[in-house]
Amino acid sequence: MCSQIIPAFPEKLTAIVEASGERSFARYLEFFTANIRNPNTRRAYARAAMDFLIWSADRGVTSLPAIQPIHVAAWVEELGKSLSVPTVKQRLAAVRHLFDWFVTGQVVPVNPAASVRGPKHVVKRGKTPVLEPLETRQLIERIDTTKVVGRRDRALIGMMVYSFARIGAALSLKVEDVYTQNRRLWVRLHEKGGKQHEMPCHHNLDAWLHEYLDAAELWEDRKGYVFRTIDRDTKELSERPLPQANAYAMIRRRAKQAGITKPIGNHTFRATGITAYLKNEGSLEIAARMANHASMRTTQLYDRRGDEVSLDEVERIVI
Repeated sequence: MCSQIIPAFPEKLTAIVEASGERSFARYLEFFTANIRNPNTRRAYARAAMDFLIWSADRGVTSLPAIQPIHVAAWVEELGKSLSVPTVKQRLAAVRHLFDWFVTGQVVPVNPAASVRGPKHVVKRGKTPVLEPLETRQLIERIDTTKVVGRRDRALIGMMVYSFARIGAALSLKVEDVYTQNRRLWVRLHEKGGKQHEMPCHHNLDAWLHEYLDAAELWEDRKGYVFRTIDRDTKELSERPLPQANAYAMIRRRAKQAGITKPIGNHTFRATGITAYLKNEGSLEIAARMANHASMRTTQLYDRRGDEVSLDEVERIVI
């Protein structure tokens, strides 16, 4: 399991951790295996921890207790020259949490990252590209749904647009998570933090899921994944779930076929669905519940209704 989280342990990293005592390296591994459950967070935090500890070793630090706030601050300053502010803040958070873990395990007496302030970052508008309704319809209509793979792709895109599903939740969906209630399909999404979120399907999504699951004959495979890869040899659906990277490649390919030049990705359709809902006089509070956001401030990042207002106002400048 450790090799899946951290593929290799560079000698410098091993030396600086083990120099702090025989239990320190075990504590380091436990931070990723026992303390962090989300695989994406594990990978990001492992990358940040390795980067910082190797950076410290290159500057003459020989053990964990020798790391001081000035080292963390200098590392953060250096990161800021090449990485975005959100990335720097995430890496600082990883180091801060790692040393909290070391403190509770009595590997180090204090957390050197606790007093280090990260760069300021204020976001009032999300950067995720959003499609106009016409563009979304254009993309979906260009998908060849005479084949199972086309019906799969249409259903996956519809899942993100109409249920505001994160790509991770959509791809982890199993057949048993698609069920009928009041003559309409519902989906049970497994979101971040182990939370379950249930959503009724829009009539388009209801139809697309039925067509896909019927054509793929997946209804009886209750424990199987809904969205699966295509087997290279048989050209049929496999039992393996579709990876996020494959979903991204599919979306880019479908966008190119539809003549859409925006740099869209998996998250685009979640943002597109939320924006479309709000444009049609939907409630921000209900949108937050539908998107399973803990705060409406997060939902507001997806609200692009102001883009059209700004454009109209700019066109008032006549020279």
